[in-house]
Amino acid sequence: MKRIVFAGLIGGSVFLLWFIIVDAILGFKRSIEMNQLANERSVYKFLSENVTEPGRYVCNPEILPEQEFPGEDPIFVVQYSGLGHDDSGQEILVGFIIMFLAPLLGAWILTNASNRVLSTYGYRLLFFTGIGTVMSLFGIMTRFSIGGYPLGDTLALTLHDLLAWILAGIVISWFIKPVSQAGTKIGD
Repeated sequence: MKRIVFAGLIGGSVFLLWFIIVDAILGFKRSIEMNQLANERSVYKFLSENVTEPGRYVCNPEILPEQEFPGEDPIFVVQYSGLGHDDSGQEILVGFIIMFLAPLLGAWILTNASNRVLSTYGYRLLFFTGIGTVMSLFGIMTRFSIGGYPLGDTLALTLHDLLAWILAGIVISWFIKPVSQAGTKIGD
């Protein structure tokens, strides 16, 4: 159990370092998720007056009498979590917890893999990368939709998360090794 927790904490630290460098310093996610509107103040005023309950709102084009929704007109989505700037601490805390729980779970799954998977570093890394691939695909790729991210942004965010999983896997796979019947680690 100690090696799972240790590997998970090291993997979480790799995630944290990745997000600090790529997102906080280089601004990767901010450039995708925080685009600015030209007339932001007037849009903000309109939204704050009209969107008063937390939720996700879809704004469709007007339906024309002779047809249904115009096929080429844009659809907009407004999302309001109910949180303000004062609540950002809890958002950061939840993200921080997930950042350490995800690799901990991945390390636990890896320790329960077959002896063949655990037998070499390459297999362990490939297995852990498979876990990261599934998490990345189901975590981000599902956000590509009419009311979600454009395809290019979705692919970039998926690759971003997958690279974080691979980097964490490089470290976690080093610490998670097969255990013999006597409880000693079997070397590569």
